[in-house]
Amino acid sequence: MKKTLLTALLAVWGFSANAEYWQQSIAYKMEIKMQAEKNQFTGKQEVKYQNNSPQTLNKVYFHLYFNAFQPNSEMDIRSRSLPDPDRRVGDRIQHLKPEEQGYQRVLSLKQNGKALNYAVQGTILEVELAEPIKPGKSVRFEMEFEAQVPLQVRRSGRDNAEGVRFSMTQWYPKMVEYDADGWHTDPYIGREFHGVWGDFDVTIHMDSAYTIGATGHLQNPEEIGKGYLPEGKKLKRKSGSTLSWNFKASNVHDFAWAADPDYVHYTKQVPNGATLHFIYQPDSLTDIYWPQLGDYMVKAMQVMNENFGVYAYSDYSFIQGGDGGMEYPMLTLITGKRKLGSLVGVSVHEMNHSWFQGMLGFDESHYYWMDEGFTEYSGDVVMGELFESSKKDAFVGAYKGYLSIAGSSNEQPLSTHADWFKTNKAYGIAAYNKGSVFLSQLKYLVGDSLFKASMLEFFNTWKHKHPTARDLKLIFEKNSGLELDWYFEQWINTTHTIDYGISSVVERNGELRLHLKRIGDIPMPLEVEVYFTDGTSSRIRIALDVMRDKSTSGQLPDWKWVEQNYRLSMKMPDNKSVKAIVLDPDSRLADVDRENNIIILE
Repeated sequence: MKKTLLTALLAVWGFSANAEYWQQSIAYKMEIKMQAEKNQFTGKQEVKYQNNSPQTLNKVYFHLYFNAFQPNSEMDIRSRSLPDPDRRVGDRIQHLKPEEQGYQRVLSLKQNGKALNYAVQGTILEVELAEPIKPGKSVRFEMEFEAQVPLQVRRSGRDNAEGVRFSMTQWYPKMVEYDADGWHTDPYIGREFHGVWGDFDVTIHMDSAYTIGATGHLQNPEEIGKGYLPEGKKLKRKSGSTLSWNFKASNVHDFAWAADPDYVHYTKQVPNGATLHFIYQPDSLTDIYWPQLGDYMVKAMQVMNENFGVYAYSDYSFIQGGDGGMEYPMLTLITGKRKLGSLVGVSVHEMNHSWFQGMLGFDESHYYWMDEGFTEYSGDVVMGELFESSKKDAFVGAYKGYLSIAGSSNEQPLSTHADWFKTNKAYGIAAYNKGSVFLSQLKYLVGDSLFKASMLEFFNTWKHKHPTARDLKLIFEKNSGLELDWYFEQWINTTHTIDYGISSVVERNGELRLHLKRIGDIPMPLEVEVYFTDGTSSRIRIALDVMRDKSTSGQLPDWKWVEQNYRLSMKMPDNKSVKAIVLDPDSRLADVDRENNIIILE
């Protein structure tokens, strides 16, 4: 078949001959009128949507997240049916009074000026288009809507436990992501998010007594009065009049904000980098620790910039609000009544999400473990730089968490959709612990310096896109020259475990003979430390055949992954005798039974 004919057929079938990466793009312009006394607001939203896919779209969808906070919603039912529901949710949604419930109601919707038909199913708005959106074409949607802010149950809402009036996340009708896997119309049950990369221009009209912090950069500080949030001082404005706050953000996939009459604010500047904003309610505890937070977070961002890629935006805000800690583009909402160590720890974790959720934009329903796990891993790196005591035990918690469930009937593979875990515990360990251990062991496989270089290349190649585990694997394989399919396959798609042991040791006639055994299903290259009675030691590395590791050529034979047993002999140094033998002496493997990793001969 001629190339021109093949190309034509591929185009008809909806495929590119080059199969290049593509992603949709979007621009929101919103006017929001808050009625704080009623905990309600109305909105006008203009959305410009570009179809960069090779497919023609006949429908579009929007998320209506606030609808989850109604009795018998899917979030409510899911929470009440889990054996270990999130304690912050439990059965609280079931007991919300009408004025405490959340809702988003679309009042009108047009496509390029033409009225559209639409239907609401829970937290999803399904829209029939007046005209299909062809590949390469863009459309304009105009929407009017109204909403009620729920009493805070999870992440978003009003009047949280610390008294913050409005934590506005998942608060507007948000376009559903369409990518190579199709539409992502997952109902909101309290897990993770996925969004279209684009620009936001949001104006919030609100009682002047309130101070607002938000995604993006404030465009009109002179209109707010006395500049944007005077340093460390509460704004004294009279209630009743209205202020209009205009924020803009470029190349982000969501927009969040918070508002309270008591907020105070200060900033810290990262050298040659972003302005950090710290927005909180002053009291006897926060007045002690929040002013100290700034210097720690400047250092934290510098560590992240060096090790994982340079933060891409001009601003980042740490805002007291939320129900613990939750990340959004260019800001986090965290509970604020914490002592210094806890405050720094949650701030580091949520800020680090800016790299993995905020700039790499993983599909968190499927790659939640890359977002949470990589954030957890990088958090250990940062905390080790901020606190000497944290450096000693870095990554230990992740290993312990994973090993507490590894190989049990309660564990589910990382390939499980985030919403479909049978228990919250299994999800939490998979996302945070097993995801973090994945990176620790990847570093073990390729080496420390190559690991850092590859993580930076991954970030710089894929920021402001939606990479997958495959994209990460290809970069690491290219840079290392190793084959890593087996590791990604086993660690992500199975609940197989790592377990090595020493079957026997024989020291005779100046020769040491070892019989090692692979008990677990996951093979790994193995380090063996031989300790001598004179206090010295010698380390052996046994390569794994499926890695195709050329650096070990001419040394010990590779351990074939299909074989459970491995025997080696080594000549003993003169006048030395063996004291002990330890497998994986640095504990870099998540070995489920370390008791069989050591034999003491003396």
